[in-house]
Amino acid sequence: MPKLTFLGHACFLLEEKDQETLLFDPFITGNPLVPVSAEEIRADYILVSHAHGDHLGDAYAIAAKNDALLISTAEIADAAQGEGCRAHALHIGGSHHFSFGRVKLTLALHGSGIPGGHACGFLVGYGGKKIYFAGDTGLFGDMKLIGELNSPDLALLPIGDNFTMGIDDAVVATKFLKAGQVIPYHFNTWPLIEADPQLFKEKVEQQTETECIILQPGECHIF
Repeated sequence: MPKLTFLGHACFLLEEKDQETLLFDPFITGNPLVPVSAEEIRADYILVSHAHGDHLGDAYAIAAKNDALLISTAEIADAAQGEGCRAHALHIGGSHHFSFGRVKLTLALHGSGIPGGHACGFLVGYGGKKIYFAGDTGLFGDMKLIGELNSPDLALLPIGDNFTMGIDDAVVATKFLKAGQVIPYHFNTWPLIEADPQLFKEKVEQQTETECIILQPGECHIF
């Protein structure tokens, strides 16, 4: 069964026995909540939603050290290759089958952090499960379509407001997606994005049939 470990902010590690390990948005160095160092991270694939420093983070360094393949938009993939990393470019709506499963890039309403680029989210097939990682995004109506077409087992959604959805919009996103479980992220890293994940959980479980899992940095969820 897949194991998802939350490393703080928007960083997750996805692993399973005898499977490659996936790392999402590896903001490690400078992350006040992260329980590990970048040097301790082992990953085979690194998925980067956009190039803001609190998401791109240590991606190039970790990719180089582990000979990991970085998966992102064309602009970020090109930049990664310029840093000597292996990279695979996708774009919104496109997908590709990797050794662990299929990855599809989804829309995200957010800045790209790189000239000419786009922010994105990811739909990932892994260990027989479908995981939706929204990236940094505001609420958008096509989340309903993502849910209808993909029936994700697990949705990972930001709730910290200011730069992304806040709690109430993330509850609506949960309704749209109809995932079996949801995990909140992108909150309480700094005062500007303070949010109460317990309030999010209460609203989700009162208003939807989705189970909400709250993880503290370093905690994992097996699903």
